[in-house]
This record gives sequence, structure tokens and C-alpha cells, in this order.
Amino acid sequence: MTDTPQRTRPLRVLAAMSGGVDSAVAAARAAEAGHDVTGVHLALSANPQSFRTGARGCCTIEDSRDARRAADVIGIPFYVWDLADRFREDVVEDFVAEYEAGRTPNPCLRCNEKIKFAALLDKALALGFDAVCTGHYAKVILREDGVRELHRASDMAKDQSYVLGVLDDRQLAHAMFPLGDTLTTKDEIRAEAERRGLAVAKKPDSHDICFIADGDTQGFLANRLGRAEGDIVDEAGNRLGTHEGAYGYTIGQRKGLRIGTPAPDGKPRYVLDISPVDNTVTVGPAEALDVDALRAIKPRWCGAAPTAPGTYTAQLRAHGGETEVRAEPVDGALEVTFTEPVRGVAPGQAIVLYDGTRVVGSATIASTTRARAGAA
Repeated sequence: MTDTPQRTRPLRVLAAMSGGVDSAVAAARAAEAGHDVTGVHLALSANPQSFRTGARGCCTIEDSRDARRAADVIGIPFYVWDLADRFREDVVEDFVAEYEAGRTPNPCLRCNEKIKFAALLDKALALGFDAVCTGHYAKVILREDGVRELHRASDMAKDQSYVLGVLDDRQLAHAMFPLGDTLTTKDEIRAEAERRGLAVAKKPDSHDICFIADGDTQGFLANRLGRAEGDIVDEAGNRLGTHEGAYGYTIGQRKGLRIGTPAPDGKPRYVLDISPVDNTVTVGPAEALDVDALRAIKPRWCGAAPTAPGTYTAQLRAHGGETEVRAEPVDGALEVTFTEPVRGVAPGQAIVLYDGTRVVGSATIASTTRARAGAA
């Protein structure tokens, strides 16, 4: 296998510059490789002041200025594109609707799918660009037969292929990830930025949801959906306490349950189920969270779709580990069985399948089957 053809001939590259160190170094490397690079910062809010500030987000006015300064140092043209309406519809409203339905979404994954490699890529191709470059840690590899594959980054500690598992063949053909084969620490990436004269070298990474300014997800949802008191019950349906909105809970949650009565065995209780229909949150012991199978919908394949059952490894969270699974496409969905039970699997999350380091595809978890308690 060889790297993508971006390194064999100069391309017109649109570098998505968030205002952080990774995207700035990625743009600099693309330009240094001889490509004709243009930087672009995505304005994702009609009121950027409402997004996270203090060098913690990726959508603020401060970030836009940092991206512009980085582009000036690199010596590339720079623009700000307004995608606020598209972001609100495809990411923010989707986020709220998923929580309202009792599911746990991943807004960063949705942003990659709908914004960076759909809206942004479509506009880039219409303007004559060959590729979109980002600071993600992942690799696109071109096989000898011309097929492109998405692979984990060389450095597993920084790998971000999970949130890119939604990319299809067409999108991979126009994706460039200059940091994907970097076997260095983040400190070395920052040192490289400093050597290049990029002021973002010491800027902290963003970790939280960019459109929730204060990091209070429950408060954000309450403001959007309103407070709706309901019951917290045990597996037998006994009322243990109340909540102010089922949307404020996630499967596997332990803290903040507001249960006054301790469990008979004295052990902690966890959120097992969220029912938006009757606004009920069910809690129980940790072992009741064990999941041995799930059904996932809306699969997106990074290449040809599997047509028969296969054995893969799966990742269920952006920073989670891998677990062995048996997966089979059935009627447009994906039926997955775990070799060993796993915990904390919630509808709405993405499951990403891997064959070694190759990303096979991604799907959205619709339901789970618990080893002890049946379907959830």
C-alpha cells in the first residue's frame, strides 16, 4: 500500500483551520509539500460569542483570529465561510432531538459527516479544489488497485479515526490528513508549530462541545427542551426519586442521580434505561449494564459494504478501546454480537468497525441486548 496521491503531485487544497494547533500544523505541512493551499475558517454560529471561549472551542471569534494569523504566517490565502445555518440544522438541532428521544449523540462525528466532509467539501469541489485538509489524526491509504482506505493514525494515542468513520469513498478521495502518520507526542507537534512561528503553539486543546458555551450540557438541554419532572425507578418499577428531565441522563451514568434511598446491597446504582415516552429513568446495579449484542442503523461504509457476517474489532466511544465482535448486515442494518459483554453502550452512539487498522464503517446504535436484562 502507498499513501494517497496528494504527495505525488501538487493539488489545490482547502485547509479547514479551526484556530487550533493541529489544523495549523496540518495546513503548514500541506503547503510545505508543494500544494496550492487556501485556509478557511468555518463560522458555525450566528453569534460566535455564545460559543466556548478562552481558547477551548473551535468556533469563536478568537479562534477565527488565531486561524487568520496562522494562515498569514504560513503565507496562504485565508477566508471565513459562514456555515452557521447548516451547522444549526445538521448538528445542534440533531443533538437536541437525539437527547429528547432518549439517545446519546456524538456531535463531533455528525459535524465531520455533515459539515466538514459534506457542506465544506461540496463547496470546495465546486470551486475547483482537489482536497480538503484537516488536522485529524488518521490516514487515507491508496491501494495498488486504486481503492482508498481509511486507517488509524500511526500513533494510537492520538488516533481520531472513530469520528471519521462516517466518511464514504467519495469523501475519502478528497480528504487529506497530514498529521496521520506522525509518530510524535502532542508536545512535539506544539514544538513544530513554535518552530514555524505559529502563535497557536501553546493554545490548549478543545475537549468540550463547542456550541455549549459553559460546558453545562444538562443546562443547555433544559433551556432548549424545558424542565419536565419525572420518576427515577428501579428495575422493578419502584419509585426512588425524581428528575427534572430524562434528557439530562445517559446510559451508564452514576453521579448526579439524586436518589435518597440506598440500594439494598449498598452498591452504587447506574442509569440503565431512559424512556422519553413516560419520562422515566431506570437505574440498577453495574452488572445490569452488560451488553452482549446490539442493532445499529444507517451504516456508512469506508469502501465496499460487507455482504456476509465477519469478525472485526469495534470502538464504541471516541476515546474508548477496541472489543472483538461478530457483525452481519441485515436488511440495511447491522447486527452485532460481542465476544465478551461490554458496559455503558447507549442508543445514539456510533459503533465503528475495524479490520486491523482499517476502518470498515460506522453505524448508529439503535438498540442493545443486555446479558441479564434483555433488550434496551
